[in-house]
Amino acid sequence: MIPGHRANTMKTTLRAAAAALCLAACAGAVSTAAAATDAWPTKPITLVVGYTAGGSVDLVARTIAPELGKRLGQSVVIENLGGAGGTIGASKVVKAEADGYTLLMGSGSEVSIARLTNPAVRYDGEKDLAPVTFVGTQPMVLVGKPGLPAKNAAELIALAKAQPGKLAYASSGVGTPLNLAGELIKQQGQVNITHVPYKGASAMATDLLGGQIDLAVMVLSSALPHIQANRVQAYGVTGAKRSPVAPNVPALAETPALKGVDMGVWFGLMGPAKLPQPVVARLNTEMQAVLAMPDVKKKLAEAGVEVAPANPAQFGSFIKRETGRYRTIVQTAGIQQ
Repeated sequence: MIPGHRANTMKTTLRAAAAALCLAACAGAVSTAAAATDAWPTKPITLVVGYTAGGSVDLVARTIAPELGKRLGQSVVIENLGGAGGTIGASKVVKAEADGYTLLMGSGSEVSIARLTNPAVRYDGEKDLAPVTFVGTQPMVLVGKPGLPAKNAAELIALAKAQPGKLAYASSGVGTPLNLAGELIKQQGQVNITHVPYKGASAMATDLLGGQIDLAVMVLSSALPHIQANRVQAYGVTGAKRSPVAPNVPALAETPALKGVDMGVWFGLMGPAKLPQPVVARLNTEMQAVLAMPDVKKKLAEAGVEVAPANPAQFGSFIKRETGRYRTIVQTAGIQQ
């Protein structure tokens, strides 16, 4: 045999052996990863809430977490990371290992709106977060200070048109769902009402009750005690229909000039973008079961959350549609942080 030919044959044999070893290693790695996914979860899960304790996102998370933990056989621990409109918490989940142990109770604010209004937000909620289960929505409500002449939404639109720029509405901050709902009302009603952003809902409510601000867009659950005590005037909820927890409060969409107003604060379970499909499927199955529990549904309903569980594909389509709607409102109003 020619020496050169012998060397080439040996090189070919070595290359084949190396390829075989590589394939075996890869197969082993895939097998190990699959086994890890099958065994999931083997330790506590962190459920990140991008807001301080006590808010609506936190309430939804704390209602769901104990029951989800029971079904998964591991504790689901809430981690509140408030600040920057929920983006600090969302950023942590975006950057987390996609192993199912760090999840997000997300809302429209940090998932969709933040990137549209704040150039400093670098993640894309549609691409960098994996939708798992849509939980439901909570309506907002437009309320007015005591003594405001308008007694219903139609009269309010007429008053605003008669006094362009004189009326002002409060929200809990620039780029929040409350702000976007206020701008949607203005766009639909074709009125000029000045936006006054507050740093939090409590200060906003105090000024409204004291007559320091004409109007406010509030989460219905926060405004309801004041509405029921006749301390504020309720002009309507921002959903397409009346809320079961406040059937006497009309929907703004019942007023012809505002028929296109349909927006709520939504909630859903999400994870890092590359969350393994078996983990997504298991989480969705258990979440659907939790959201069907009478006690869970009752507690969420009492907080004004209309539960409407949806699977990952449906949730992803919903986020895409909502982001498109938010983008139109933001661009029309020129909202920037």
